[in-house]
Amino acid sequence: MGKIVLMMSVSLDGFMETEDRDIGWGRVDEELHSDLNQVVRGMRGLLSGRVTHELMARYWPTADADPGASPAVAEFAGIWRSLPKTVYSRTLRSAEWNTTVVHEVVPEEVAALRDAAPGDLALGGADLADTFLRHDLVDEFRILVHPVLLGRGRPLFRSPREERRDLDLVATRTYGNGVVLLHHARRR
Repeated sequence: MGKIVLMMSVSLDGFMETEDRDIGWGRVDEELHSDLNQVVRGMRGLLSGRVTHELMARYWPTADADPGASPAVAEFAGIWRSLPKTVYSRTLRSAEWNTTVVHEVVPEEVAALRDAAPGDLALGGADLADTFLRHDLVDEFRILVHPVLLGRGRPLFRSPREERRDLDLVATRTYGNGVVLLHHARRR
């Protein structure tokens, strides 16, 4: 049985993007990107909302064709193309690149997808993460905290929790660029 792992970057003050949807403030260098490649390579699928999927689909299908692409970027392009992707969207009708479109988050269907996966599923996108959290579908959190204060923007965790959820620390890692990984799992 797999787990659903929320993987997101946030500023130190908790924002995952600026008010104008900019995510260029993140400090992703070769060390961090190589580590992310290793983690994502071990996943059995990617779950995202439409906005995140479209952002990824604009760049990653051909990123390795760019002669200026770093080795880690070129490697991730292949990883991204090969992984099965599920995009949750009420408006998207079809998508390319090994992608299945699902129009509604049905908790029982998501749990069945997770339970049938031969490994973990990476979850990305703040809106979808918020929905999965409301339905108690997130098993682990891999949050990358970047050393920047944005002041305003879109917070990763928007909806107030109805109940307390205790987590266990799995690991931390500090990267040379100042980014810190906080990896937590649900307490069972």
